[in-house]
Amino acid sequence: MSRPAISGHGVTARRQPFSAAVTGLGMVTAAGATAKATWHSVTQDTGPSGVHPHPELADLPCDFMYTSDLDTTEQLGVAAQRLMDRFAQLAVIAAREAIADAGLDPETWDGSRVAVVIGSAHGGLPFYDQQCAAMAERGARRVSPKLAPLTVVNGAASSVCMDLGVRGPSLGVATACSSGTVALGTAHQLLRTGACDIAIAGGAESPISRLLIASACRMKAVSTRREDPAAACRPFDAARDGFVVGEGAGLLVLERPEHAAARRAPVRAHVSGYGASSDAYAAVAPDPEGKGIEQALRTAMADAGVQPGDVGHVNAHGTSTVVNDLIEATMLRRVIGDHPLVTSTKAMTGHTLGAAGGIETALAVLALEEQLVPPTANLDVPDPRLPLEIVRQEPRRASFDCAVKTSLGFGGHNAALVLTR
Repeated sequence: MSRPAISGHGVTARRQPFSAAVTGLGMVTAAGATAKATWHSVTQDTGPSGVHPHPELADLPCDFMYTSDLDTTEQLGVAAQRLMDRFAQLAVIAAREAIADAGLDPETWDGSRVAVVIGSAHGGLPFYDQQCAAMAERGARRVSPKLAPLTVVNGAASSVCMDLGVRGPSLGVATACSSGTVALGTAHQLLRTGACDIAIAGGAESPISRLLIASACRMKAVSTRREDPAAACRPFDAARDGFVVGEGAGLLVLERPEHAAARRAPVRAHVSGYGASSDAYAAVAPDPEGKGIEQALRTAMADAGVQPGDVGHVNAHGTSTVVNDLIEATMLRRVIGDHPLVTSTKAMTGHTLGAAGGIETALAVLALEEQLVPPTANLDVPDPRLPLEIVRQEPRRASFDCAVKTSLGFGGHNAALVLTR
């Protein structure tokens, strides 16, 4: 496939072709405590099982969210767990799974040639909430000295570095709900420049926060189907009324192709293109014409050297909000056409905010590998305004060599990745 120039608004740049090898996956989601378990749940579409009312959200218009039943204490031990907020704990567990899947051993690798890039929208928000309450109720002397290290967005990246002995570049990415995708794109760029040989990248989030959900309710961004939480998140459905927040982590091991080849690592897929953009439009609404996400997607496709006809599958952002789903679907039709099989997996995992891009890219890798597109759960009556081939009711077998992941975030942050077999 030819590699056209990357262009947008009259600016043209040329990059050297580069595809990062995906050699490992790790996931913790409400759909499963591992990548294999999550994939099984998402492809079986037995209905969302990880969404429940949460005590922290009692009496709110949206009193439910997607949570994992994973016991992090059992995985990490009490001492280590106390040094991390839950989003960082989930990241460490997912990272351990990803490097094991890649066949890597931190005891033998050169840690200075390994990078960690993890996205999160909110960082350690639950611990921050707890400490605000402690100060209000019992005064400043009751505030934990661990507030800063446990709540900063880079906490997941630093925790993974310490757990695995990584001494190369480490970054915490915060671009709202596109954070995980931007983290993977940033890792792709680090590998391209030779700054590292291996990168552990993706997203982690555990936004169990009454304050955050109360604000989302006031914004009318989340679903209020309290009578049936499992049916509340309905991407692309005619009756969708908002997203449902979830927690989780999704991390991928990316390698320079020559590094993966030298150690004869099985390659699950390639990250072949990345694009990012800003809407410069509004803090909480995407550009109504989807121009920002279109620019990001076109840049990613040009970077990978793929044409619209090459794309066989799209794991869409698909949040289940009325406006966003329509804007994204219209943009996808305009840029790629109506032939790719499109899905949103958020009805099974929840909207994991900064972790979404990592989790959903991992699922797109598995879709490429298995040649199987997961269905969009809870899609009972497709919105007739959405001009796409959206997979629903059951997974769809297909033959395709290229998949796309799109992400949009508050503040107008857009990102897209192109994955190839």
